[in-house]
Amino acid sequence: MPDDFAYELVNLLLKRKEKVAVAESCTGGRVMARLTAIPGSSAVLWGGIVSYSNESKVALLGVQTDLIERYGAVSPEVARAMACGMQRRSGADWAISVTGIAGPGGGGLGKPVGTVWMGCYDSNDNDSVQLRHIDGDRKLVQRQATDEALKMLLGMVDNEQ
Repeated sequence: MPDDFAYELVNLLLKRKEKVAVAESCTGGRVMARLTAIPGSSAVLWGGIVSYSNESKVALLGVQTDLIERYGAVSPEVARAMACGMQRRSGADWAISVTGIAGPGGGGLGKPVGTVWMGCYDSNDNDSVQLRHIDGDRKLVQRQATDEALKMLLGMVDNEQ
């Protein structure tokens, strides 16, 4: 059985002749893996960057250092900046970003393990960020964060006519 969110997204982008680029942190390439598992996805995928460190977010995606220092890498501001940077660097119609705390360590007051921010940015400068709190171990957080990112992007692409 095909991966429903990724399958729907790839087919919608194929129909619209649009491309997507992906910027991931806590999901470690799982969003791209899900998309590339769908036949025909090469026609709609620009590519992706796994920017796990703060330095790579700055160097590869153009996230401003002061955003990370002020709000932390797991924040709506950084999720938005990651998606915007990915879209601008790629020229893709859509970009999605995921940044979060997969655990088991790394969580803290106000940002427990399972905190995940996702950002979406399109070529018309529309953006959206969403927060998810996912309970579970590292594997579950990464899997559900990947699902949520694909659902978010599918919803945005599907709603733009």
